[in-house]
Amino acid sequence: MMVEARRIGIVGAGLGGTAAAGLLQRAGFEVTLYDQAPAFSRLGAGIQYGPNVMKIMRRLGIEQAIEDASSHPEYWFSRKWDDGAYLSRIPLNAEHARYGATYITIHRGDVHSIMIGAVPPDLVRFGKKLVDFQERANDVLLSFEDGTTDVVDVLVGADGINSRVREKLLGPEAPLFTGWVAHRGILPMARLSGLEVEPCVKWWSADRHMMAYALDGTREEFYFVTGEPAESWPAGVPWVPSTREAMRESFKGYHELVQAYIDVADTITKWPLYTRNPLPLWHAGRVVLLGDACHPMKPHMAQGAAMAIEDAAMLTRCMTELGTRDLSRTFEAYRAHRIERASRVQQVSNANTWLRNQEDPYWVYGYDIYDVDLTA
Repeated sequence: MMVEARRIGIVGAGLGGTAAAGLLQRAGFEVTLYDQAPAFSRLGAGIQYGPNVMKIMRRLGIEQAIEDASSHPEYWFSRKWDDGAYLSRIPLNAEHARYGATYITIHRGDVHSIMIGAVPPDLVRFGKKLVDFQERANDVLLSFEDGTTDVVDVLVGADGINSRVREKLLGPEAPLFTGWVAHRGILPMARLSGLEVEPCVKWWSADRHMMAYALDGTREEFYFVTGEPAESWPAGVPWVPSTREAMRESFKGYHELVQAYIDVADTITKWPLYTRNPLPLWHAGRVVLLGDACHPMKPHMAQGAAMAIEDAAMLTRCMTELGTRDLSRTFEAYRAHRIERASRVQQVSNANTWLRNQEDPYWVYGYDIYDVDLTA
């Protein structure tokens, strides 16, 4: 495979795929970003970007725009579920100089909008659901549900935990239900007026938790997401509506602030948490995976999107610095420089111990993917 690859097709315009499109386009590649959605919309709820991600946003030229739209918590607080006693007080922006960038919390749709705006609109094709691809001698033929096709030199599968690209490489395999579900809710901060609401706090008991944080710089919106045990989840159901009553039952006895969050939430939904076993490969021929397509994880470190974005940055570095004439060598370097870190984050996320007690998170937040020596 000794022909220079320039045309890059990325399937999945989520956060990882969008980051890959922006970074690869800036590196001089011909990029097309495909997504099955008919158009961009403000999907999702809250998300957190650590300094490790914001350093990559700097390379995309959108660091300041994201900072302007987000909340910047000074600390991460962990508190005991019933009496509110502090379990940890972890400096975030209180140690900005040490980490080299800002820690932000934001609505996922808002940060996604800023990121998609960093990709030239003529490179983004919505309404393109990939159904098949065929690797040929010098390219990859993509086939979409609407009957259209396209040809690229390299296919990047950034299409999430239910990746069609991964399925084609490894065969069909349902994701694994973790035995955990998450309640999610967004509420106006004004409804918490008079209460001492911290902008980034996690409440813990022995078998469940609630994470809560502000979603914008004015702190007008507030968000909570939980982790709770569940025996099962119906197959094929992505989420279900829930109620304040169900949450009150699940968080009975929790601190009055937690009860206040629940009491003022307009809409509450419940979601299953899935994972996959570690994949035997991240790439084959002209096809390479990133993010949840190859290492999905529970959201308990708030680093799932971060790992996808770091993948995008490392893949871009490898394709730029090592070249694309020998894709096997380039893609294997990408995997080798990502698998240890992604696997460690996956393990800690799944264990749900992150920042519960006082610890130094520098190995996560202080990381700069542009400092990694690709020759090591």
